[in-house]
Amino acid sequence: MNRIGFFAAAALVVLALLSSMLFVVDQRQFGVVYALGQIKEVITQPGLNFKLPPPFQNVSYIDKRLLNLDGNDTTPVLTAEKQPVVIDWYVRWRITDPTQYIRNVGLDEATGANRLSNVVRSAFNQEVNKRTVRELLSSERDEVMEDVKTQVLAQVKGAQPWGIDVIDVRVTRVDYSEAITESVYRRMEAERKRVANELRSTGAAESEKIRADADRQREVIIANAYRDAQKIKGEGDAQAAAIYADAFGRDPQFAHFYRSLEAYRATLNKRGDLLVVDPDGSEFFRAFRGNSGAGATPRK
Repeated sequence: MNRIGFFAAAALVVLALLSSMLFVVDQRQFGVVYALGQIKEVITQPGLNFKLPPPFQNVSYIDKRLLNLDGNDTTPVLTAEKQPVVIDWYVRWRITDPTQYIRNVGLDEATGANRLSNVVRSAFNQEVNKRTVRELLSSERDEVMEDVKTQVLAQVKGAQPWGIDVIDVRVTRVDYSEAITESVYRRMEAERKRVANELRSTGAAESEKIRADADRQREVIIANAYRDAQKIKGEGDAQAAAIYADAFGRDPQFAHFYRSLEAYRATLNKRGDLLVVDPDGSEFFRAFRGNSGAGATPRK
């Protein structure tokens, strides 16, 4: 029974020893093996690896992925025209040489990020001091980012390289500081209102001009239409008179009769009853009289 316990304890000791001597390096990491506080080996390939048990050798891991560093410092930076602006930026970087990184920066990634942030902020300060706000917002924005990246690379790859590489530097926002943002917005608002009022005035003037031109064209069209209508009416009356004259010339008796009927219509075409007395037998009422020669005829 004691022998079984001994073998079990020995097996546990062997397993503990093996677990302290074997380690796995992930594909997203560097494995750094230390021997008595000194860097013994840097493992860059993923897989299962062997080392001596502590305290003879220890292993640490460093991320080798692409890392992001965001700069959200609200401290204003003065431009070439002495305008305080706030710059928001981000940097994409990675550790390329773990040995140099550990020796010059340290094992902690946060420490490297803080030091890199200081370098980037200093580079931005220098570049912003050389340019105006308009240049930062438009024409030279890409040039600013390239110049900052060049300065940062010169710093981290200088006499004492950090073992990192800066992939990209980007500006996400350029804005005035809060101290003058309100006044800038008020000035912009006043300028927009001035432009809007000017456009409204121009539009109103154009509207009146178009309306006056339309009224003039309407009057011209109505006058031309009235002129053409009168011309056509006159031509029609002339043709009608010619037709009447021709018809009356062919039969004067019928013409006399027709004119009498027109006179009757004009005289008697009124509302109410009308009593007409013709004692003299005038020519005007001859058409109303029959063979008996009556002198009075009622008409309604």
